[in-house]
Amino acid sequence: MLPCLRPVVCLIVLLAASPALAKQTILVMGDSLSAGYGLTQGQSWPALLSSRLHEQKLDYGMVNRSISGETSAGGLARLPAALKNDRPAIVILALGANDGLRGLPLARLQQNLSRMIQQSQASQAQVLLVGMRLPPNYGEEYENEFVEVYGALARQHKVALLPFLFAGFAEERSAFQADGLHPTAASQRLMLENVWQVLQPMLKPRPR
Repeated sequence: MLPCLRPVVCLIVLLAASPALAKQTILVMGDSLSAGYGLTQGQSWPALLSSRLHEQKLDYGMVNRSISGETSAGGLARLPAALKNDRPAIVILALGANDGLRGLPLARLQQNLSRMIQQSQASQAQVLLVGMRLPPNYGEEYENEFVEVYGALARQHKVALLPFLFAGFAEERSAFQADGLHPTAASQRLMLENVWQVLQPMLKPRPR
């Protein structure tokens, strides 16, 4: 399973511009794949996204509340406080990998993510759902059902979907750290581009 570090280490809050000053906030709720496991601060794809928003003068602040080892149940438990405190305009949900790696019931994963989407939408936030895939040793049936969870949720709740965070480099062993699970620093930009392709149409330009 994806390792879990102490929360004080795992919980990374990244600000492109202070959310208190920015007109809108993007909130990332994810696991170690979004928390920058094994990387230095500023190398993760959310940190790169924060920099891009700033460079393109888009009126958004970034808050990354991803934690290594997080499951969909953990994200669901933490989301209400994040929605209340951060008041996001966009919520990026990048959870489920640890549920799958632990072989947890997919019905529970779908239920948890569905509730997170509903809570985000109830707070007037747009949602970008980030999908994952599992290693082949988990069996074709479970893998296919796992992938379909994300597609079914996107259709049900009419939210934006990135089907696979590792699209374009998942088969390249050199793109991952020694554990074979976590992308290298160089691969974070590829992840950023995957997210950006879906996120960009959701962003509003800064008023003139």
